[in-house]
Amino acid sequence: MLVIMIIYYWVIYVKKIELLSPAGNMDCLKAAIEAGCDAVYLGGKLFGARSFAGNFTNDEILQAIKYSHLYGVRVYVTINTIVYEREVNSFINYVRFLHKNNVDAVIIQDLGMLDLLRKKFPNLEIHASTQMHIHNYEGALFAKKMGVKRIVMARETSIDVIKKIKRNLDIEVEVFAHGALCVSYSGQCLMSALIGGRSGNRGTCAQVCRKMYSLYDQNGDKLSSEKYLLSTKDLCTIENVDKLITAGVDSLKIEGRMKRPEYVYVVTKVYRKVIDNYLETGILKVLDEDILELKKIFNRDFTKGFIFDEKNNGFVNQKRPNHQGIMVGKVIKYKSGNLFIKLNAEINVHDGLRIEDEKKDKGLVIEKMYIGKNEVKKAKAGDVIKIKYDKLVKANSNVLLTTDSSQINRIDTALKTKKRKVLIDMKLVAKQNKKMIIKVSDGLNDVVLTSNFVVQKAINNPTCKNVIENQITKTGNTVYKVKSLYLDVDSNVFINIKDINELRRKALLLLDEKRLYKIPFSEKEYDITVPSFNQIKKECILLNTKEDYEKYKNGDVIYTTNNELKSYKNVFLKLPRVMNRYPLINDLVLVGEVGSLIKYNDFETDFSFNVVNSYTLAFLHSIGAKKVTLSYELNVTQIKLIIDNYVKRYKKNPNCEVIIDSYPEVMVSKFNLNKIYDVNISYLKDTYGNRYKVISNDDFMTIYNYKKIIYKNKNELYEAGVNYLRINL
Repeated sequence: MLVIMIIYYWVIYVKKIELLSPAGNMDCLKAAIEAGCDAVYLGGKLFGARSFAGNFTNDEILQAIKYSHLYGVRVYVTINTIVYEREVNSFINYVRFLHKNNVDAVIIQDLGMLDLLRKKFPNLEIHASTQMHIHNYEGALFAKKMGVKRIVMARETSIDVIKKIKRNLDIEVEVFAHGALCVSYSGQCLMSALIGGRSGNRGTCAQVCRKMYSLYDQNGDKLSSEKYLLSTKDLCTIENVDKLITAGVDSLKIEGRMKRPEYVYVVTKVYRKVIDNYLETGILKVLDEDILELKKIFNRDFTKGFIFDEKNNGFVNQKRPNHQGIMVGKVIKYKSGNLFIKLNAEINVHDGLRIEDEKKDKGLVIEKMYIGKNEVKKAKAGDVIKIKYDKLVKANSNVLLTTDSSQINRIDTALKTKKRKVLIDMKLVAKQNKKMIIKVSDGLNDVVLTSNFVVQKAINNPTCKNVIENQITKTGNTVYKVKSLYLDVDSNVFINIKDINELRRKALLLLDEKRLYKIPFSEKEYDITVPSFNQIKKECILLNTKEDYEKYKNGDVIYTTNNELKSYKNVFLKLPRVMNRYPLINDLVLVGEVGSLIKYNDFETDFSFNVVNSYTLAFLHSIGAKKVTLSYELNVTQIKLIIDNYVKRYKKNPNCEVIIDSYPEVMVSKFNLNKIYDVNISYLKDTYGNRYKVISNDDFMTIYNYKKIIYKNKNELYEAGVNYLRINL
């Protein structure tokens, strides 16, 4: 009985899971497909959150879709930046192009663009980007109500929350399984934008979290000297793939659109092998060599991630922000321009090495190496090798392998051989005095083709079955490989080899056409109903102490995060950007994440919704937002354009707020630096001497910008149509 129950569980609950690979360019896409992915995600030259990846021109996107679909691989295109007002028409035209050319789905962050696309293109599949910051059940429910087919969960979401979503909602869930991690919740980081003008919400993140910082307490005492305090390890869930599958996850996503083809190939190949073995046997089997392959190709050390409750102090790698490699030996001595290394692993000529140094690491590529006096191409664990090197290195320095040339060579060979094929079943019927028939099937699509000639009786030499079999199974440079062949051929017939080849060629072309499926295109008018607001000039204030309340209690609107103040006159609660539970509130509340949009009836929205266009402003008003705070990433000219276009399009006034005086919250993170150093408030200091306040709140960490944002000309904002100006104390 127990065995039957186990089999029943396996059949019903464990399903084929999508392996989704990154494609920064066409070479990466081909590497991902060759390694066995089920789908790829890529960005075009516009609106993708990885502007520094190679990315695809429109012509390349067409090629990518055709190439992928022939292999049965789906294509998702990232359009997951926030979209500025002047870009909306270009955005719509781009999506129209993608939809007409059979992209399987688009991945989106901007709420206004989500609403616009859902209404304009009803047949377009939309996935909610991790940039949308969906991290709880309520956020998933919101996405479901918006018509989203799939949500890409925030990387910080626990496996238990994912299980709850899959148990209760008919919506696909995609999770990141491997690759680089943001230390901040995605879509909630303004650090790069406000420090250097390169916005993570616009795909141009400068990765300031990968820089060196020192940490000080409130008294100015140093807690940590310069380290990479915010630089996360790389996510690796390979040893938890079974838990993701049984949780009901629909798609495992590999991060890496900035990575080279070799990386894409290795990571996809390893995850493909482990997933397939688990689905076949029900046993998770991860070999040491699998982990080693992943580490060799790229690692900043690995973390299982907050999805599997990683310990707070195990989430970052304070030592270095780049590829760590693997340990292969130690320096014994440096003498007369020669480096002597005792190995604990195999290395080869052309490998890349890094030598750890107290001040600055040193790198080299092995051109020649010696064991004793003999030049060798390969050395193994236990050998002492000699390499010419012109920089002084201290004894006992660690030696790391950062490029394994043999691994790269294996990958290059695999990519050239193109072993991935679409398996087909083929049947050929050749009867005397009848037309020849070929039937081809890939399991989903069937092709039946009849020749335009009649099979003749052989006069001298009949065409033998071996010749026919040899010719009919020649699939050449196509994506196909014949898995099974059934020949129903009369024994005394003659068939011209050229005719066999032509019939096969036409049949496979027809199968191509069926595999290059069409997604029905439909376009409708965008329509939305919004309320109208009076134009007013008021000021808001965010405060958190009783002393500040006494000072500012006569203000127009007061927000607070302090529960002790929420019962005071004219005070409204501002909720966090990360919500694990929702307090019962009947009064007006200032919300900061999408789950709150369905939990509260009387609400306003905070800056964290990244509102940068009139469509998002209209959408939030249409679902009940009494007031909408615009993004920190806007200037006065952009604000005026948003409001002008809103009034022109909807014939009504919006109710906007702009924060004019504050130290902006530039990051909210589940990783808490203060926990490591046992403080509640600290200050990060960068290499330029700028100080960033760090506050712990409900186990989360919020980092504030070092520089205040101040709008000096209030009238300019009021004249632009802004109703409320806010000061954050």
